[in-house]
Amino acid sequence: MSIKNKFTRREFLATSLAGAASMLLAGQTKGQTRKTAKEMLLYIGTYTSSGKSQGIYVHKFDLETGKLTPWQTVKDVLEPSFLTIDKNRQYLYAANELLEYEGKKAGAVSAFAIDQKTGNLRFLNRQSSLGGAPCFITASENRKFVLVANYLGGNVAVYPTEKDGRLGASTDLAQHTGFGPNKDRQEAAHAHSITLDRNNRFAFAADLGIDKLMIYAFDAQKGKLKPNEAQAFYQTKPGAGPRHFSFHKSGKFAFLINELDLTITSLAYDEKLGTLKEIQTVPTLPAGVSGAGSSCADIHVAPNGKFLYGSNRGHNSIVSYRIDEETGRLEYLEHVSTGGKKPRNFAIEPSGKFLLVANQDSDNIVVLRNDEKTGKLQTTGNVAQVPVPVCLKFIPAFTG
Repeated sequence: MSIKNKFTRREFLATSLAGAASMLLAGQTKGQTRKTAKEMLLYIGTYTSSGKSQGIYVHKFDLETGKLTPWQTVKDVLEPSFLTIDKNRQYLYAANELLEYEGKKAGAVSAFAIDQKTGNLRFLNRQSSLGGAPCFITASENRKFVLVANYLGGNVAVYPTEKDGRLGASTDLAQHTGFGPNKDRQEAAHAHSITLDRNNRFAFAADLGIDKLMIYAFDAQKGKLKPNEAQAFYQTKPGAGPRHFSFHKSGKFAFLINELDLTITSLAYDEKLGTLKEIQTVPTLPAGVSGAGSSCADIHVAPNGKFLYGSNRGHNSIVSYRIDEETGRLEYLEHVSTGGKKPRNFAIEPSGKFLLVANQDSDNIVVLRNDEKTGKLQTTGNVAQVPVPVCLKFIPAFTG
């Protein structure tokens, strides 16, 4: 099967990446010491195959005003589409969303050390992702492992992290099989995310291609995945296309956003057994609005646990729901424009006061203010121009 047929969700990637993986190097501009307080560092993953992006971008974020200021650029990192940062904020890991790496149909995973004075990134090493187009990456709570979801490979890989932050050879690979009713998007398994519960006992892989949220028992000491005995997967509706998954802070509920049928499913979660049970499924688009040309992307729970947000590409909006913290049911609040085109990943800064959206096709990051009491979003007028932004990760700025 041709790359074009296999890789419909990355329109601009299909013709530009073959053979490019050998260029995967890391560099950076010189950072400066932080001069002001009350700010965060925002790491921004991008698609370099656009010809516009240079790699990973770093901005300072003012927690009082919501203003973004360019800080550093980590150059010559190919397709760093999704990022994760370890618990101690010492290392950043990037999924290099390539179609070919070292002559094989695979992407790569890169490790960087975070300078504790400037926030600058220093390239450490990289490994094959063991599957094409890795599109999601997360780090375990104990800082011993990194887990990666490969979209084209239809699998999930686990990597150990060494004491210096480098990635070791993969300790496990869980392969998905099957297909769904959507012939264009579900001709095979397409792992789209991998999420650990708060105890790191179970890992959840949303597979868009087979309409399943795979559930694995995760050995956080050995880096091994095995199908959960109590429930090996949660089955979505045919053609739903599960994409991203987010837990409620209570550990009692979880929420799954489905890319293809534009819905969000609220689920009851049993932390002891690692099992899920549907509570409710709600639409992500306004009533009466056609889903043609739209698809879902990201989902996050507000830090206070009271509200849930999801992004709609095409409709270019964030949908908001109030969470009943006793039942897990969702009550519709509003839709707000993202102020750009094709919103992908978005991030809520830790205090919960701001929500930032990465608009991939309009090359901007838009800052929305969040009313923590009502859950409603308002524009701030703060916009940062960043080429092809697709992933946003916060850490506190350093005091050096």
